[in-house]
Amino acid sequence: MKQILLSCAFALAAFPALAEIVVEPGEARISRPGAPSGAAFLTVTNTGDLADRLTGARTDAAEKAQLHTHVHEDGVMKMLHVEDGFEIAAGESLALERGGDHVMLMGLAPLDPEGTLNLTLIFENAGEIEVELPVALPR
Repeated sequence: MKQILLSCAFALAAFPALAEIVVEPGEARISRPGAPSGAAFLTVTNTGDLADRLTGARTDAAEKAQLHTHVHEDGVMKMLHVEDGFEIAAGESLALERGGDHVMLMGLAPLDPEGTLNLTLIFENAGEIEVELPVALPR
């Protein structure tokens, strides 16, 4: 019996507790009318006890979905691909928003302004989470 209990304890130790991720959908936007690029905006909250990392995203509506951020260099704002993703500490939130961190959509199919965009977010610990974002018209 003692051996069985020890085996169970080791098995449980091999599977760390997962972060608990809550996604508050924002919106999907195209850059400008007819443009093949756009972005997805939303808020991710880690309600768990462990940090997690948003490592990627994908959608059938675009050839490529990447995590991007904006940086200010030499008086110029630049958009950069964040290959390592974004860490979300336990109890913290990550806002993916205009002018900051966001999901960049490239090779984007035309979006229905009355429709939605299905987006899969990929996390290091929590796995994949699907969200549906309303499409917003460009400004």
